[in-house]
Amino acid sequence: MILFRYLAKEVLVSTAAVSLILLLIIISGRFVSYLGRAAEGKMTFEFLFIILGFHIPSFAQMILPLAFFLSLLLAYGRLYVENEMSILFSCGVSKLKLTGYTLGIASIVMILNAILTFWIAPASEYQVEQAAQQQNQLTAFDFVKPGRFQGRGQKTTYVASLTPNEGWMNDVFISDFIRMKGQDIPVQTLASYVEQVKIDDEGGRNYLIFKEGTRYEGTPGTSNYKVTSFDTYAVRLEDTEKEDITDIVTRSTRSIWNSSNLEEYVEMQWRIAIVVMIPILAVIGVALSHVNPRQGRFFKLLPAIVLVIIYLGMLIWARTALDKGTIPSKFGLWWVHGIFLTLAIMLLLQFIGFTFTKQRKHQ
Repeated sequence: MILFRYLAKEVLVSTAAVSLILLLIIISGRFVSYLGRAAEGKMTFEFLFIILGFHIPSFAQMILPLAFFLSLLLAYGRLYVENEMSILFSCGVSKLKLTGYTLGIASIVMILNAILTFWIAPASEYQVEQAAQQQNQLTAFDFVKPGRFQGRGQKTTYVASLTPNEGWMNDVFISDFIRMKGQDIPVQTLASYVEQVKIDDEGGRNYLIFKEGTRYEGTPGTSNYKVTSFDTYAVRLEDTEKEDITDIVTRSTRSIWNSSNLEEYVEMQWRIAIVVMIPILAVIGVALSHVNPRQGRFFKLLPAIVLVIIYLGMLIWARTALDKGTIPSKFGLWWVHGIFLTLAIMLLLQFIGFTFTKQRKHQ
């Protein structure tokens, strides 16, 4: 039991560290992408951090198997290089017993990943979709930043300053276009003050109320170019209706369990696959972690990473093929696990010294 705790500590601490590093790399990439959208006025900064936070369980469920596999190679590789494994084997700990301890550690990681995959990740993705719908209810003026042009191309907004107490936007410029007779007509509106209000008509609709401004419609130099000065000008904002959340990743595991719907069946297979691959990777990791002290613990790291990438790549390809009906649904993703389970058993037998051919007796 002491040996199991020692090995578990070595592997699980490394798994936590590797998972954190990989998670930070993925989050950094997403953060840069979302930051660009926030700078363009397509989302608020508050929503940026909300969506990143809710996506973390989905990232973690994919990272954990890879992090555990790499940590197993690094931790056991260090024990081989520092001759600790040689001491363990000489004290009576067999390679088969070491594999059993490793599967015990893998069961801890597997339970954690199952909780993430089957419960936490779907619930978090549902919250992401809800937050996205709330974000869609916001108008361009909810993203406005005083003193900056926001938007792209013909659709541009500029507000000189805000008066939060009165709810006014001062010195506003809006560039947009309207569709008329199959053509896009440029429209620019300038106003001294703009206010967003809700008027109780037809259930209550949002309007932009422009004060003391000018509206330019058309292309300068053409005969249909119009200039309109106004004291008060109201524009109704289109309301975005809330839609039902139907994305398959947001559905609970209970709702798609034993479902006859192909899309739900494939999603369930994928969730199971992410969990099942952990003990298979554990067996492969035990076999590949054996290195000669002169080789160093990183000697087999590259081929091991290539192997796990092939494993994940085959699972992703098989999932796509199931979605398209290329592979019969009765096979699911189990045949991919079968291939790598066979490989794991062969590597394990080689690791413990089992030979497939009988040695000839010398006369």
